[in-house]
Amino acid sequence: MNAVAIITARGGSKRIPRKNVKEFLGKPILLYSIEAALNSGIFEEVMVSTEDEEIAELARKAGATVPFMRGEENANDYATTTDVLLEVVAEYEKRGKHFEFGCCIYPTAPFVTADKLKEGMERLASSDADTLMPVVPFSFPPQRGMVIRDEKLQFIQPEHALTRSQDLEHWYHDVGQFYCFRTENFKKNRILTVGNVLPLVVSELEVQDIDTIADWKIAEMKYEAMMEKK
Repeated sequence: MNAVAIITARGGSKRIPRKNVKEFLGKPILLYSIEAALNSGIFEEVMVSTEDEEIAELARKAGATVPFMRGEENANDYATTTDVLLEVVAEYEKRGKHFEFGCCIYPTAPFVTADKLKEGMERLASSDADTLMPVVPFSFPPQRGMVIRDEKLQFIQPEHALTRSQDLEHWYHDVGQFYCFRTENFKKNRILTVGNVLPLVVSELEVQDIDTIADWKIAEMKYEAMMEKK
């Protein structure tokens, strides 16, 4: 497949310092994303976008490429994933290399597997969608969510105050692991998560935001449970 895996791994991280190279169950967390992409066998190139020399060296040793360093304007706290991906696509095109498909993989996503990436890319390629993204159902129906106003609880949707959970439509949210996309459509739309998007539903056991040390420990426990199950 004419596709590139783009792992977005900048050096700065405020909540967990050096998060992208911190050890997760014995090895730098970045390596899980690189290995999943390489083992999927679906990408012509697996590259890491970074401005950090330590991350770049780690990526190269793991078998990924770092054909160019990330620009300074996309290495700060305000740069978006879209900014980074557009820079990568443009830099490749300057070098005469065009990829029909791309896959953005986050560097702190140990639950990404080769099988998921392969399934995602193949499903996207056989469809007319712009993007495919993994999602997970909310564990509690958000239609029965509440807010606190004037120190009192209120249902956001009072019409569902007495509705049984099993009678409510399933709502899903992005798991923040990877996005498969058509590069030309992405360049036009400049957004991954809105429009003609295919879902890849994953288990809650294989999903964990990692923003704090507590999240990190929970993710390690979930990962070990996932591996045990497999």
